[in-house]
Amino acid sequence: MMQDSNLPIRLWFLCLHLMTGVKKSFSALEMQRQLGVKRYEPVWYMMHKIRSTMGKRDARYQLSKDFEIDEAFFETVDFEYIKHKNDEPLKAGRGSQRQTKVLVMVESEKIVEGKKGKKDRKMGFVKMVVIDDLSSKTINHEVAKAAKPETTATGDDWKGYRKLDQVIKQVNQQVVPPKEAGKVLPWVHTMIANSKRMANGVHHSINTKYAQNYLNEFCYKINRHNFQSDLFDRALIAGADDIWF
Repeated sequence: MMQDSNLPIRLWFLCLHLMTGVKKSFSALEMQRQLGVKRYEPVWYMMHKIRSTMGKRDARYQLSKDFEIDEAFFETVDFEYIKHKNDEPLKAGRGSQRQTKVLVMVESEKIVEGKKGKKDRKMGFVKMVVIDDLSSKTINHEVAKAAKPETTATGDDWKGYRKLDQVIKQVNQQVVPPKEAGKVLPWVHTMIANSKRMANGVHHSINTKYAQNYLNEFCYKINRHNFQSDLFDRALIAGADDIWF
């Protein structure tokens, strides 16, 4: 992960410690202040290499339990569109250049007797993947990589989920009114809300090109929320095991 970097290894360790030591994220500007580095760009690049490594580590694991699935739309900045904005008009709705499509999958296990006022499902592993479109072909491709064939998915009535039984055991679809989303798909909507809060509250503006990296960091921390004491060690091992081309 640190190969060919001109930054001292001490700064890498400090950056990794700060990124894994808090539940929330750090902006590159704040990280620059914390590390006392004069230039912004090396810090920004270092953080994205760490986020990319986190994503590669999580990609090794597949969802092994039944999971909730839903699509989310993150407001991002598409600099390619801005560069050529005179050539293409800004679209509205789901096809907007300001919206990045994300497929969200969360392991969700039914609890026999949940606590009053709490969710009646237990959350497991989380995966969030930036996708180009919401077609059945694209969704099936991502789900086949993310989940084991014997799993079952629960989602809304989006047509892109109708062929999921080609890559997993079963898909349970139903019409989900907005007011019922928190009950039918409790964890997937919680993860979407929390990740958007991270994106808007900490980073304010995310480049479309690097949206996956930010989601990598979010999922990596969520998936290891029970291992906060050694999260730095785990990330360091992942970085040492990473291969850069």
